[in-house]
Amino acid sequence: MSLPAGGGPWPPPPHGTALAMMGVWSAWLTGDPEELSSAYGVLGSPYTDFFNLPDIHTGHQSQQAGGVVGTIARFFWGRPSVTGRRRARLHVPMAADLATASADLLFSEPPQFIVDDGEDDLPTPQVSQGKTVKVQTPAEKRVDDVLNDGGFHADMVEAAEIVAGLGGGWLRLVWDMDVADYVMIDSVNADAAIGEWRWGVLRAVTFFTEYPQGSSDREVIRHLERHEPGRILHGLYDGTDKTLGEVMALEDHPSTAPYATLVDADGAIPTGVDGLTAAYIANMRPQRRWRKVEQLANLGRSDFDGIEPLMDALDETYTSWMRDVRLGKGRILVPEFMLDNLGKGKGAAWDEDKEIYSALAIAPTDAAQQAITIQQFDIRVDQHKRTAADLVDHIMRAAGYSPGTFGLNDEGGVATATEVNARERTSARTRDKKCRYWSQALEPLLDTWLQLDALLFSTGAVGDVDVKWADTSQPDMLSLSTTIETLNRAVAVSYKTKVEMLHPDWDEKEIAEEVQAIIDQEGMLLPTLPTYATGDGGNGNGSGAVPAPAGGTTS
Repeated sequence: MSLPAGGGPWPPPPHGTALAMMGVWSAWLTGDPEELSSAYGVLGSPYTDFFNLPDIHTGHQSQQAGGVVGTIARFFWGRPSVTGRRRARLHVPMAADLATASADLLFSEPPQFIVDDGEDDLPTPQVSQGKTVKVQTPAEKRVDDVLNDGGFHADMVEAAEIVAGLGGGWLRLVWDMDVADYVMIDSVNADAAIGEWRWGVLRAVTFFTEYPQGSSDREVIRHLERHEPGRILHGLYDGTDKTLGEVMALEDHPSTAPYATLVDADGAIPTGVDGLTAAYIANMRPQRRWRKVEQLANLGRSDFDGIEPLMDALDETYTSWMRDVRLGKGRILVPEFMLDNLGKGKGAAWDEDKEIYSALAIAPTDAAQQAITIQQFDIRVDQHKRTAADLVDHIMRAAGYSPGTFGLNDEGGVATATEVNARERTSARTRDKKCRYWSQALEPLLDTWLQLDALLFSTGAVGDVDVKWADTSQPDMLSLSTTIETLNRAVAVSYKTKVEMLHPDWDEKEIAEEVQAIIDQEGMLLPTLPTYATGDGGNGNGSGAVPAPAGGTTS
């Protein structure tokens, strides 16, 4: 396929539904009260814009409206003020905490990228200054230099937060000889691309970048970048915020001008590889919201999907709590005779440090009205705290996280790896599922990356790249060494198994080299088994055999 010829609505249906919902999730992820008010506000909401709902001009009408508008108005952030005054609303960044926790669970211990070059034989180790040096293949060196690097790991941490919030994210391969001497892996937000799947397999994706023109933001220039197997197409369009518009020349905009000399007659840049130079990372599946919409069913599910009302209620709870704090400030009511007259037209004031007041000749029944009265309202701390704690518990459970992930229900003390796993079992299951979706997207893309990188930069690197995820809880070294020593005394463990237990993140080559290094260092030789001969009562298969004496055989 090629890029569209122009015209038509933008975004193309039904993708506008998903992009509108991602705008709401983005507001929760950002945590900006202005964005939340806009997302759930009756006017200017993505819901009202997408469904072409009529504008509602008063709070009374929006509360009575049915359907989507009525639902939005019942949200705390979508509830308009009857008086028109700006209401003080407090936002609790629970959504941001969920996204951060997701990224931490996945990449706090960075994964390792391992090359499978299809060779069974281990490279011959080299000895330098008495130390065994591992010999790397070109593919292993390229992967270590580019992927097993702090920069790429940091990029994945950043991408993981957005993926958790928007339900997914995109990775694409880009190269610029003036920037880097390798093919780069660029992360793109889920709301900046439209994917195309066939039988659950990603076949193409179109990334779009918008450049608003003028003060009204109605006129928009869009750059479409479509990735297909074997090529990348570029197109420029002059349209509006609702339509794609007419095709423009790539030279007409500074951002796309460099592509003008690189594309062919179809507006495409051949990649020279068969694989797709982009991949979609689903945060979680299935996408329950659009499971019956073929074009959207393969999108991922946000950590916020379905729990927006709970997060909205949490914000309302804390807003009510802070309102109690404001109203609960102590007030002092004093009779008028205690005020000092500041002069004509200047009113009166009360000096709280004044010690002597002139008493009035009043009846005893009126004395209570002339006394100083202290007014102190109750702050419902316990009620608000228990309500907020229950909401947080439901939010974490619905998102698939354990309280221990957020430091809740921590009993103190140093916990063992077993205790940590027990406390965070729910989070561990969620992490395992997310790791599968990340591996599903990363591994095919990294295979294509290695091929494209070898083609463009002549590295000679060949192989497949696998992702090896680290354990979430590292075992205590003292406990691990005690376990290994106990198994060793029981003669129930080999050198290879001991090295694997001590270094679970090592590959087979590293383990084999370490075992050989231990044998060389200790000067150990494998024992030679004695020769056995079959006795007269034997059956020839070793039954009843006895050791043969030196220099002869048994009779």
